[in-house]
Amino acid sequence: MYIAPARTVNEVQVARQAADTSPGHWRRALHGTLGAVDVAAPCEQHPGAIRTFRLSHLKVAAIEGGAMRLWRAQPPVTGDDGLLVVMLVVSGAAVVEQDNRRVFLKPGELVFYDTARPVSLEFPGPFRVKLIVVPRRLIGLRDEHLQRIIATAIRPDTTMSSMAAGFLVHLVDTAANCPAPAGVPLAHSAIDLLSLLAEELLSLRSPAPATADRLPAVKKFIEQHINDPDLTPQTVARAHSISVRYLHKLFQAEGDTPGQWIQRCRLQKCRGELAGLNATKRSIAGVARQWGFTSASHFSRAFRSLYGISPAEWRDPGVKVLRESVAG
Repeated sequence: MYIAPARTVNEVQVARQAADTSPGHWRRALHGTLGAVDVAAPCEQHPGAIRTFRLSHLKVAAIEGGAMRLWRAQPPVTGDDGLLVVMLVVSGAAVVEQDNRRVFLKPGELVFYDTARPVSLEFPGPFRVKLIVVPRRLIGLRDEHLQRIIATAIRPDTTMSSMAAGFLVHLVDTAANCPAPAGVPLAHSAIDLLSLLAEELLSLRSPAPATADRLPAVKKFIEQHINDPDLTPQTVARAHSISVRYLHKLFQAEGDTPGQWIQRCRLQKCRGELAGLNATKRSIAGVARQWGFTSASHFSRAFRSLYGISPAEWRDPGVKVLRESVAG
């Protein structure tokens, strides 16, 4: 088995069956992509290949092999790697277990799982999968929302899921030849698409109370006025001739509050603006003001709280690397 040295822009790792097919060698190859996992396979053989490419904040990977099981029985002992894996089954089958849910995946189906939780991935026979590995905070879901969508089969029967599957395949297949300047916007596009897919899956799994029929109109109004700094739960309630208490009831079934949803919409708009090719020509404070934030410091705190990185690190991933090298 062989692991190629990493490159600066597109980090490449390759693991192939060779003289050393020991469990330890295959496990180390998998760790570089999926984090610490245990591996079991018939006759202790681990044939297969792993190709991993780093694009800005995320990794994309292609893994193929024979029958095997990968699992993590306990959360990490120290720290939280904070990674969310989106896996597409290309051929073969997979069984994913997490948070007392077990899902069987066929070719063309996707699944989210969280590397910070105990997880089991079982491949009954030869398989090929493609993955995106992303810091889970960048998807912008709270833990309680994330728990509702992991280990759930995502079938290519909606526009969003079919787009995500097609984009994932194309991204993995072309990442090795991706020019350096294109890596950052491609990664941003992938993260935005996965965020939309997660939101769609969350809405499909949320209960539908009798009041839910009014919620889409309320959300549409918020999105249309999101750049208004005076947009508050009170102004939203007045515009729909309902009480603030009733407005809170509309969002309660989704585990949100109106204020949280307004702020998250603003942060999503800012994140999209800061991912643009011309983002460095504008100040971060100016982007924040454009989407309704009146305080640059509050915007920076809220952005880091939701996504786990600063607005500057999102706009230019090299900022964090430079800061760490100076500190070292």
